[in-house]
Formats: sequence, structure tokens, C-alpha cells
Amino acid sequence: MNVAVIGTGYVGLVAGACFAHGGQNVTCVDIDPRKVHKLRAGEIPIYEPGLEDVVRDTVAAGRLHFTTDAGDAIAQAQAVFIAVGTPPQEDGSADLRHVLQVAKTIAENVTAYTVVVVKSTVPIGTCAKVRAILQEHGKAPTEVVSNPEFLREGQALIDFFEPDRVVIGVSSERSKAIMHQLYASFVKDPGQILDMDVPSAEMTKYAANAMLATRISFMNEISNLCEDVGADVTQVRRGIGSDSRIGMPFLHAGIGYGGSCFPKDVKALVMTGRTAGHSMEILSAVESVNEQQKAVLARKVLKAFGPDLKGRTISLLGLAFKPDTDDMREAPSLTLCRRLLAAGATVVAFDPVAHETAHVELGDRITYAASWQDCVAKADAVLLVTEWQLFRDLAPEALAAATPCRLLFDGRNAWNAQDFRAAGFSYDGMGRP
Repeated sequence: MNVAVIGTGYVGLVAGACFAHGGQNVTCVDIDPRKVHKLRAGEIPIYEPGLEDVVRDTVAAGRLHFTTDAGDAIAQAQAVFIAVGTPPQEDGSADLRHVLQVAKTIAENVTAYTVVVVKSTVPIGTCAKVRAILQEHGKAPTEVVSNPEFLREGQALIDFFEPDRVVIGVSSERSKAIMHQLYASFVKDPGQILDMDVPSAEMTKYAANAMLATRISFMNEISNLCEDVGADVTQVRRGIGSDSRIGMPFLHAGIGYGGSCFPKDVKALVMTGRTAGHSMEILSAVESVNEQQKAVLARKVLKAFGPDLKGRTISLLGLAFKPDTDDMREAPSLTLCRRLLAAGATVVAFDPVAHETAHVELGDRITYAASWQDCVAKADAVLLVTEWQLFRDLAPEALAAATPCRLLFDGRNAWNAQDFRAAGFSYDGMGRP
């Protein structure tokens, strides 16, 4: 099947490469000729484990193509995926200008029956807007499908190749059959494809991310209370997570969520509720708790040293919002750095892959170390910010040999407190006595 993917950001590039890997003939479209040139040469603009190999292999096999010519790609496609960005506006609502513009471009270039698949994360009702544009400007029959993505950054290929579910919002058997054909090579059980109406599919994406964000903020609030009353949040997690109705995932205490999805989607769902006349009180609280949690490590450092950090060097292990990605969007490290800098600290950071993306956000206000050893060499305090496996595996003896500093703040509860204390460190975790 000929497939066009409009947009080569995270969602579009992963989807295009994976569909090509699954045997489809895929053309990915982007308006930036420099980006297209680099993609044709196998240069990947994002860090995602395994993606570079899949792109190079499918390009070499002749199944994955990159172009700036949207019209030609659309004209030849049986399915066109809209995978452009929907950034938050000032009021938190999703900016749909790119999605709706792409819909008009599709309408003007289709030559035969085409399934138009909205892969971008969009508010409920967006597919109806896309359908209206297609009907007004279309040159051939089209149907609109909602197919939200549920990819975890750092594990996107695993999630695409071995999905726990594929959500498809359809309105006809014909479009349903095409979507099932596209995903046939990725699902082991047909029951993994969840067919539903379009608005429900749109809502499912937001509801899923909002639920996960809620679990994170809930556990962080419990963590903060644990510190106040002398309880250990890691034991509390075991106690409640063993309940089959609750489960363990997304119950880790930390320094808040970030990334391209949770912050944006929670805001957008709150705005959708407001527009519909419904106050999303739980999600408003989730947002508030998360913003406060991003500053928790800064508060701990200021409590240890006082409000003036001039002359103090604070070392950060990790900058990306989570491991196995270079994504700095809404990363807790940004709030942390800004608070430390405002107090006069010198901030030195090391991240295995996120230095360039961090520099876009922070510029030269912090120092980017070439290794974790360089990062901690002159530290007055060492803060674990992103739980990369490299840092999880760090032995107390190795850290002690690399720095005279003995003050640790573990923002991810990734280290064994007993082991580090036995090695002479003062260890302060999240929600742990």
C-alpha cells in the first residue's frame, strides 16, 4: 500500500519508518528541504534507540522515501497520515493550524478514494473539522480516521512493533479494513486493535495520558507527605502497588513529569473541559502538583546551603526529561537549573545525549561536562536528575573516587541509600527518611 506521512517529527518519522519496515511503500513529507536532505542521507534529527537503523534499512530497501512535495505523495497514497505538531497555545489549548492546513493540502491533491488518518494528538472534535475541510475542498472521496499514538520515547520501536493496543476511530467498514491491513504485521491478536467511533478514539489518547500524569502527581504528593511524617515512599509503593486494582507502573516518586505529551495533553484536556462547560478539577490539581514538584530538588539544595548559592557548584547527572531520549521539552531539569542559577549557583551538568537540546533551552548559562566524572569533580552537591542506566549502575566507590563531594540528592530514587551512606555519602532521596 502507498502511504504518505505528513510531518517528520517524532510521531511522523517513527510511524513512517515502522510502516515501511512492515512492508508498506511510505513517503514522508516535510516542508524543510534541509531536514529532508539529511533524512535521505540517514541522518536522524531525534534520538530514539534503533530508529536510525530502521530508517537506513528501509530507505536502502526502497520502501521509505522523503520529500518536500506533498502534492505528489498525497496523489499516490491510499492512506495519508497527518502527523504535524499541535503545540499548546497560551491558554493551554492545542494549536490546530498545521493540522487544518494539511487537511486542506490533502483535499486539493487527492485523486482517488483516500483514508486520511489523524495521528497528531488533537482535541476531541478535530477529526470532524478535518472532515469538513476535506468535504469543502476535496477533489476525490475521503474518510477521516482517528489513530492516536501511544509511543513511549526511548521505547518507540518496541511500542510500534509490539503494541499492547492499537486504537482506531472509524466510521465505515472500508476505512476500517484499510487500517487493519496497515497494522496486520504488528499485532499478534486481532483483539489488540480496538475499533471505536472517532470522538472516543480522540478522547482515549487524552484520557490515557491524563491518567498516567495523575498517577505520577499523586505519588509525588504522597512522597512529599512521607518526608514530613517519616514514612518511606518506596515501601508505600510496594504496599499499594501490590494491589491488583492499582499495580506498580507510574507510581515512582520523582521530580515531576515532562516531555512532549503529558504536560501538553493535560493542559489541552483541561481546556476541552472548560470549553464544554466542565471544570476538570482533578487534572488542574495534577498540573499544579507537577509544577511544584519540578522545583523540589532546588528546595532541598537551598535548605542544605541557605538561600545564597554563590560560590557553590551544583552538579546535575542528567538533563533530558527521561532516559533514552534527548527530549528537553518541559523537562524538570529546566526548572531546577533556573532556580539554582537564580540563587547564584554554578551549574555543571552531564547527559549522555541531551547536551545539544539542553543548550537550545539553557544556552551557556550552565556548563556541559564531557563525562559524569568531569561533572562531579568540583561539586558541592551532586543531583541525580535523569535515571539513565549509566547513572543507575554508578557504584558508590566510583563516585567517591571521582569527587570530594559527599552530598547527594537522588531525584529518582535510583540509588541504594544504604550503600551510598555506607560509603560515606549524605544521601537524600524522594520521600525517604
